[in-house]
Amino acid sequence: MSDDPETARQIAELARDSRPLLVLDVDDVILEFIRPFPRFLAAKGYALGMETFRLHGNVTEIDTGAVVDRETVSGLLGAFFAAQAEWQTMAAGASEALESLSAGAEIVLLTAMPHRHRAVRRAHLEALGLTYPLLTTEMAKGPAIAALRGDGKRPVAFVDDLPHNLSSARDSVSDAHLFHLMADNSLRRLLPPPAEGIAVVEDWPDATPKIASALRL
Repeated sequence: MSDDPETARQIAELARDSRPLLVLDVDDVILEFIRPFPRFLAAKGYALGMETFRLHGNVTEIDTGAVVDRETVSGLLGAFFAAQAEWQTMAAGASEALESLSAGAEIVLLTAMPHRHRAVRRAHLEALGLTYPLLTTEMAKGPAIAALRGDGKRPVAFVDDLPHNLSSARDSVSDAHLFHLMADNSLRRLLPPPAEGIAVVEDWPDATPKIASALRL
C-alpha cells in the first residue's frame, strides 16, 4: 500500500491488470516544466536561477533581486499548476512513445503534486490526448509503484527526472527497471551521477526501445 492514503485510494480505483507495468512521472517527463515555469515566474515579477537543482532558494524578485521565501515559492508553484494548461506542452516524442508502448503495457502516470491539482492536470492531459490513469502523491513514489505492481512479479519500468524518486522506486521494487529522463538535458550538469542500476536516456526516441526491451514487449 502507498504511504499516502489518498494515493492508495486512487490506486484502489484502478482495474486489475496483469500486463507489464510502465509508471511515468509527468513534469519534465511527459509535460515540459523547467522551460515554461521561468516564463510563468517572469509574468509574475520573479526570476528562477539555475545555480542548484531546486526551486526553493533560487527564486528571486526581478525588481529587487531578493530571494523569496519558501511559502511564496510554494504559492507560485501552486498557481502555476492551477494554470498549467496555459503553460505546459508535451515533451518532445512523449505522445508517440506512449502510444507505441501502450500496445503491450499498462501505463500509469504518477505525479508528485498536491492532490488538489489532480483534476486540473487530468483535464489538461486528456486535452492533449493522454487518457492514461493519473495518480497524485504527496509522499515517496516507491511504495505507490509497489502497490501498483500488486502481488505478482510482472515487469516494472519507472521513468522520472528526479534521482530521489528513482531511488525510492528501487528501494520499494528492487527489480524495477529505472530510467532517468529529463525534458531539458542541460540541467543534468546540476545533478550527481545517477546511482547504480539507473539508466540515463537522452530523450523519448532513445528511451522507447530500452523500455520496451526491459518490459519484454
